[in-house]
Amino acid sequence: MRRSFAFKITLLALAWLVLAIACERVPAGTWWPAVFGALTTPGALLLTAALALYWLRRDWRGALLPAVALALCWPHVQRGLALHWPAGGAAQSSGPGPGLASTFLPEAAPGALRLLSANVRIFNVYAELRNPNFASSKAFIAWLAESPADVLCLQEFYNEPRGSRENGPVFRSAERLGRGSGRHAFVSISLTNRIGAEFGLAIFSRFPIVRRGTIPFGKISQNHAMWADLARPAGSAGPGQPRADTIRVFNLHLQSMSLAEGDIVDASTTKAGLRDKAPNLLRRFRNGAVARAWQTDTVLARVRRSPYPVLLAGDFNDLPYSYPYDQFAGALTNAWAAVGLGLGATYHGRLPGLRIDQQFASPQWQVLGCRVHDEILWSDHFPVEALYLLGPR
Repeated sequence: MRRSFAFKITLLALAWLVLAIACERVPAGTWWPAVFGALTTPGALLLTAALALYWLRRDWRGALLPAVALALCWPHVQRGLALHWPAGGAAQSSGPGPGLASTFLPEAAPGALRLLSANVRIFNVYAELRNPNFASSKAFIAWLAESPADVLCLQEFYNEPRGSRENGPVFRSAERLGRGSGRHAFVSISLTNRIGAEFGLAIFSRFPIVRRGTIPFGKISQNHAMWADLARPAGSAGPGQPRADTIRVFNLHLQSMSLAEGDIVDASTTKAGLRDKAPNLLRRFRNGAVARAWQTDTVLARVRRSPYPVLLAGDFNDLPYSYPYDQFAGALTNAWAAVGLGLGATYHGRLPGLRIDQQFASPQWQVLGCRVHDEILWSDHFPVEALYLLGPR
């Protein structure tokens, strides 16, 4: 009787797993409650693993079904919990717990490209974010300028051209990260305010930018995408590989749900908070999921038309178990899932363990390493850095 009940639970768990993964493929605009089903995928995977262990202790034949399911769904396990021991046998992490936040990033191989992406939170220019004498703003811009990365993809970018206001050279970030650090600059401006300051997205590249463009999601706003074709020098494809002339880099910032952390905490901890905050949170959650789904389709259509190898980075504002991640993962390789170790959380806030910033690469690229810079605390997102080499997988 007990064995029969456990077997029924196993079948139900496997059905749950199949349904949760299927929900990841449903765009929120078609049926938005599927978003909640997709978010249960980690729970379904965890229960399947627990049942496999349960059966191994009692009857190995009963473990076959959950074990096979886990093997087939292993890429989904790696989405949320990457399990790759770093090349070189070492792991680096400045967060709590070795290897849970950042992974060993090898030295650049011949012909490799280093890409760093970050949501820079407008370099903390607003009064509620800034430090005395703009200390964090200066430090963040200086850190990016001194980065060895060949390409920077920045979201929530902020720049003050010369003469725009009284802050002097503090926020001349386009100048500092561009010509000042030996990089070519492309800033996609979504807003210029009354004092001439610029907001938007930015790509900075040590390789010449030969073509560029923006991908608006309706009216241009902080949430949009941009792309740039970079001319790499001859021989940059690596030893024994053909010459690589041009690559295409996409930088994107998908729709935010604009969910205040305090409201989420209130709704999840008290009955009064649940009653007062839940309806508005649910509405914002739904609207954000619907917007990100069609934004994903818009960008992915451009990616698929690219005549060049693609690197894509940005703030997804969504988790690895979601429609946006699933769609990009179907066409591209996620850097952290390919070589990372641990959760790879990129959100620096009161909600722990969230990986909402991603880097993806087309099949022509080999991912050599990926690191989350959880030691950089000047934004509510940790920068992500990865190393790529053109060549066979």
